[in-house]
Amino acid sequence: MSSNNTLRLAPSILSADFARLGEEVRAIEAAGCDLVHFDVMDNHYVPNLTIGPLVCEAIRPHVSIPIDVHLMVEPVDAIIPLFAKAGANIITFHPEASKHVDRSLSMIRELGCKAGLVLNPATSLEWLDHVMDKLDMVLLMSVNPGFGGQKFIPSTLAKLRQVRARIDAHKAAGGQDIWLEVDGGVKTDNIHEIVQAGADTCVAGSAVFGAPDADGGYRGVMQALRRAAHPS
Repeated sequence: MSSNNTLRLAPSILSADFARLGEEVRAIEAAGCDLVHFDVMDNHYVPNLTIGPLVCEAIRPHVSIPIDVHLMVEPVDAIIPLFAKAGANIITFHPEASKHVDRSLSMIRELGCKAGLVLNPATSLEWLDHVMDKLDMVLLMSVNPGFGGQKFIPSTLAKLRQVRARIDAHKAAGGQDIWLEVDGGVKTDNIHEIVQAGADTCVAGSAVFGAPDADGGYRGVMQALRRAAHPS
């Protein structure tokens, strides 16, 4: 279980209206989100093609909160510097997409960004064993990457508890803080279980950007997610 009531919400702009992206990211920040989640897909590592560093650079002036870039690209090393230059604050990647995971993590940090690994539903936690000292974030995918709007995979909860135990043990031994993020199918009806299992950062795409104005729009859904995560 997460040791406190910290919950960071990171709406994924993959579900935003791209015809008015600047307005969309300003709106989610005004509504109280903590991060802008930026999904990068290359039609190679995953079967979809989305957005690149030019879009990151374009939205950077519109928000003061961190931009959380999730790279679903292979190979990853050539892309990392482009996003660091474009204004990313956090860069995460899939270990299978790097020939040298330790080197890729070090590169991200040397470029002034926070670094993290992304583990797919079937990816082993053993990838974390020798790089905990270089991690600022672990992102667990609770769907198979490539498309928005998928359903949460329940086995992610057990995996979350295992990663939370690893992070807590690392910190107890004098290690740095590491955020634990979940991405895929996060909604008001499951966010409490997700946070109880150890997540402190949740990506929500369609749950946020699909929120009807009648329910308070973006601010209303983010307040609802926070209430559901930590019911009184």
